[in-house]
Amino acid sequence: MTIFTPATSANLGPGFDSLGLALKLYNEVSITEQKISSINIIGEGSDKIALKKNNTFVNIFNETIASLNGKSLNYKFNFVNNIPFSRGLGSSSSVIVGAIAAAYYIAGFKVERSVILNKALQYENHPDNISPAVWGGFTVNIVSRDSVFTQRTDIDSNLKAVVVIPDEPMNTNQSRGKLPANYTMSECVSNLSHAAYLSSCFIKKDYDNLRLACIDKMHEERRMSALPELFRVKEVAYANGSLMSTLSGSGSSFLNLTYDDRAQALAQALQSEFSKFRVVILDIDNDGFNIKS
Repeated sequence: MTIFTPATSANLGPGFDSLGLALKLYNEVSITEQKISSINIIGEGSDKIALKKNNTFVNIFNETIASLNGKSLNYKFNFVNNIPFSRGLGSSSSVIVGAIAAAYYIAGFKVERSVILNKALQYENHPDNISPAVWGGFTVNIVSRDSVFTQRTDIDSNLKAVVVIPDEPMNTNQSRGKLPANYTMSECVSNLSHAAYLSSCFIKKDYDNLRLACIDKMHEERRMSALPELFRVKEVAYANGSLMSTLSGSGSSFLNLTYDDRAQALAQALQSEFSKFRVVILDIDNDGFNIKS
């Protein structure tokens, strides 16, 4: 079997630890039973020997499958890693969700997305990345009594993501460490109101108001200060037709949403300005992870 798990962009400005979006950039893992376990990696991490000795996907897969049927078998894992590490595009969540879903499938259990999501919460306690990897599209998430509750909507095919991927990573824990322990009432009210309005814009497909809706007062600028070029990324994006420009997750990537007919020009403008950064145009994934036997 082979599982494809999408990249995700979390927070989306004001939706800190709650809102997320799935992108058509996939990590692909093929798993076959064999006498001796083996790991082969293509793409991201292929040069890291440690990933063959202590692989998070394999560890979670083995833990999950043992909890389901008590069996410990050997498998060959072939990884095609397309989601860059430590760039705020949900590479860790892709690993977690993919490993759990694959284990359920191979163990012969029904792959229920809500079950996979709540199992993933045990490994990643912020639902804004794991939820869109499971459900696809735009997701609004809360956690209550150790369970994730999600509202979601599909995104129109004429909306594209122009993603700027810097050559410098950002560690999620270090990035979170830049944030204050307390926020002012005005900061909280601003983010609550903008996150609610942003959610409504996506659900009603009112994409023209995304720029107004995506304003954040809690985390973006504090995190962006670690890579000051990101402030210029936002300026260039808005000057060249972006509907929305936000830090993707904890960074360092920047998510820019625009209409299909503007995407190429926006990408070219960003690539011209930031020649050392990678700029890609991605479709929105509305399906979440996909398993093929």
